[in-house]
Amino acid sequence: MSALSLKVIEEITSAPETVQQEVLDFLVSLKSKEAARGDSRENLLPLAQSAWGPDWNTPEEDEAWRDL
Repeated sequence: MSALSLKVIEEITSAPETVQQEVLDFLVSLKSKEAARGDSRENLLPLAQSAWGPDWNTPEEDEAWRDL
């Protein structure tokens, strides 16, 4: 476990229970926001495929990219 993790654990365990609950709520919120950002980036691919698919899926494009 890293020194930072140990320090965080030490600070949390020495805090009152109300503060511990607030820290937990905040951490869960941060992780949720991070997960949502990751999902939104991943969900752009189907949008791009549907928007640009007609331009990408042509014999000319296949020929242009064949050797790469």
